Amino acid sequence: MLICIFWRTFAAYMVYTHNWQSALLSLLEKRMFKQVLFVADSFFSARSFRLSYPVFTINADEVHKSIDTVQDIWSFLHDNDATRSTLLVAVGGGVVTDLAGFAAATFKRGIPYITVPTTLLAMVDASTGGKTGFNFRGVKNEIGCFYSPVETFIDVSFLSTLPREQLLSGFAEMLKTAVVADTVLLYELIDAFENTAIWSADCERLIQRAVEIKQAVVEADPRDTGLRHILNFGHTAGHAIEALSIEKGAVLPHGYAVMQGMVAAMYLSVLTQGLPSDILHLFSRLLLEYYGRPVCRCSDFDRLIELIRSDKKNHSALNPLFVLLRKAGEPVIGVEVSEAQIREALEYLYSL
Repeated sequence: MLICIFWRTFAAYMVYTHNWQSALLSLLEKRMFKQVLFVADSFFSARSFRLSYPVFTINADEVHKSIDTVQDIWSFLHDNDATRSTLLVAVGGGVVTDLAGFAAATFKRGIPYITVPTTLLAMVDASTGGKTGFNFRGVKNEIGCFYSPVETFIDVSFLSTLPREQLLSGFAEMLKTAVVADTVLLYELIDAFENTAIWSADCERLIQRAVEIKQAVVEADPRDTGLRHILNFGHTAGHAIEALSIEKGAVLPHGYAVMQGMVAAMYLSVLTQGLPSDILHLFSRLLLEYYGRPVCRCSDFDRLIELIRSDKKNHSALNPLFVLLRKAGEPVIGVEVSEAQIREALEYLYSL
């Protein structure tokens, strides 16, 4: 059974299915495309697809989220005589869907594409909202554009193939969405997670709710100029932590970095917005119990702050802008935070 939700702003369908290949074949029967080409990560391309189309494989890690990989995808499209009537299908996690989406947006000024997110993180984050792009000069997602897929197939059967680390990474993004927009979902997630039920049949309902929330925010602010900034909660510090881990050659999964970033942002929220400390202590406990103790040297703080200043949403050369919380479900965007306050938050995070 397929459940389709139509979102007008980006004219894309979210299709929840337990067989994405059948869903794709159903689409191809309705829509006429000159050809179909695939971009997939090395894990899934190595497995046998029931569909026989040309497949370009990429190493789906942050190190390869670069202009070089985009050029490789462009070359694949060019060598296969792709036209504006070619459908590009991206099968993989957020790295794959971001890169393939950017390549589709720019090849011949735009060709249609479909995403098939295979990780929990991609299902609840990268698959929604039309953001595409790649990392540049050590800054995460520095180059990119808005370009939405024709459809997105969310097939929760992929989740049974994922290691615990990837499930935890995606769960952090679900927590982020809930803590800024839906406190009922927040405590449902925590209860389900701590009772391991999130990896069971209830997972699909929770994923759909998280995606619905993000879609509603995106529809209200499709170009990310105001309200949509709330979805950046935890990401100002989180992206910096992730970028530093890449520089050091010990890449931290995106969701792990976001979880650390949320704890730092909550500390700043307690400090500047009057956030009750119980939510900070709750997220600090979840971080320690499930994601592990954050590790960083004080000598790295200067580089972290430099990376925080390079965040896309900063408009001031003086102080970085953060999304903070007055309370769960009540975010505040565009809060200037001083370097001294950032250092205090980092000291709290790395003292846990």
